[in-house]
Amino acid sequence: MGRKMKSITLILFVCLSFAVIADDVATRADSIESKVIAWRHHLHENPELSNREFETAKYVEKHLRSLGLDVQTGVAITGVVAVLDSGKPGPTVALRADMDGLPVKEVNDLPFKSTKTAEFEGNTVPVMHACGHDTHMAMLMGAAEILTGMKDQLKGKVKFIFQPAEEGAPRGERGGAEVMVEEGVLKNPDVDVIFGLHISANTDVGKVRYRHGGIMAAVDPFKIVIKGKQAHGAYPWKSVDPITTSAQVIMGLQTIVSRELRLLDDAAVISIGSIHGGNRSNIIPMDVTMVGTIRTLNEDAREHIYEALPRKVKGIADSMRAEAEITLPLDYNYPITFNDHALMDKMLPSLVRTAGQENVINSKAVTGAEDFSFFQKEVPGVYLWVGGKPLDVSEADSPAHHTPEFIVDDSGMKLGVKLLSNMTIDYMNSVE
Repeated sequence: MGRKMKSITLILFVCLSFAVIADDVATRADSIESKVIAWRHHLHENPELSNREFETAKYVEKHLRSLGLDVQTGVAITGVVAVLDSGKPGPTVALRADMDGLPVKEVNDLPFKSTKTAEFEGNTVPVMHACGHDTHMAMLMGAAEILTGMKDQLKGKVKFIFQPAEEGAPRGERGGAEVMVEEGVLKNPDVDVIFGLHISANTDVGKVRYRHGGIMAAVDPFKIVIKGKQAHGAYPWKSVDPITTSAQVIMGLQTIVSRELRLLDDAAVISIGSIHGGNRSNIIPMDVTMVGTIRTLNEDAREHIYEALPRKVKGIADSMRAEAEITLPLDYNYPITFNDHALMDKMLPSLVRTAGQENVINSKAVTGAEDFSFFQKEVPGVYLWVGGKPLDVSEADSPAHHTPEFIVDDSGMKLGVKLLSNMTIDYMNSVE
C-alpha cells in the first residue's frame, strides 16, 4: 500500500473512531437525561448565595463520590473538585461549573420554583438561580458520569471543578475562580486545558455559540471622588461645584470610547452606576462620589482606558478648579474571558460532530464578564454558550439573565453534557 493510501486510511480510521465515540456519548447522554433534569430541579429549588453553597457542595460531592472519584471539598470555602484518572498517560483536562445563586425573587410558576431566602449584607433576601448555574452543575455532573463510564477510552486525567462565588464574594470576603487558582486547583495534577460553558436564555435549544479570542469582557470597577468647595446654592460663584464637575466628567468619559478607541476591533463600555453628593436643594456640597464599571474585550483597549480615565477626569477637574481622587480598580476585577485561538481551532470539529454544523454559531462577544477568565489566564481554555431558549419562544420574549423571570428549557442541557464529554475525549485523543 502506498504512503498516500496509508495516510488516507489513517484519516478515515480516525474520523470513524471519533464518530463512534460521539455516538457512544450521545447514547449515554440520552440514558441519563432524566437524572440530569432531576439534579437541576433539586439545585434550582435549593439555591445558595456566593461563598455559602454548603448544601449545594454536599449534593455535588455525594454524586461524585458515588462514581468512585477522588474528591476534594472546601476549596475556596465551598468548592468541590474531583479527579478521574484513566490510568493511562495523557493530558489533564479540567471542566468547570459554577454553583452560586443570586439575591433575586423568582416569579416563575414552576413545580421546582425557588422559595428560599438567605442573609445578604445584613438583610434577609430571596434567592434564585437566575443565571443558570443550576444547569451548569447538572451538566457537569452528567459529564462526570459519562466520562467515568468511558474510562477505558480516556488518556490522562479529568478534573471536575465545581466553583463557588462566580457572581462575586460577599462584601469583605474573597472567593471564586481567582481564589481557587491561588489554592492550586490547576495543580496536582497540572491542568493542560480547561473547558466551560454557560446556558443562554436567548439562544435556541440545540445550538452552541463560540468565538475565538475575547468572548466576554474584562470588568474593572472604579471610584471617582470630586472634591470642591461648599457654598449656598444661591451663590454658586462662591463654590467650586463638584456636581457640575461630575456631570462634565460623566460626559467626558464617554469620549474615551467614542473618540480614542478603535471600535472596529472590539466594543468597550464605561458606565457610571452610582453618584452621590449633597443633602439639600440649596447647598452646593463639598464633594461627590461616583462608582462605575469598565468593560473591554482586548488588552490594548483595557490598557488605554486605564491610562485615559485618570487623564480625562483630572483634566476636567482641573479646568473646574476641583480635585479628583480616582481608585482603579476599585475592589475587584476580572480579566477578559479569552478563548485560546489554537485550542478553539482544535475543538471546533468536536462542536460540529456534537451539535451539527447548522447548530454551531460563530458568535459576537458580550460585554458581560465571567471569572472563568482567571483559569484562562493560567492555561488555555474554551468557553461556550449553550442554548436554553425553548424553540416556541422568540428571542425578544425570552427573559434576560439575572431577572426574576429568568427561565431555561431542561432539554437544552443534553447538548451541554455531550459537549463537555466529547471535547474532553477528543482533546485527549488529539494529543500525542
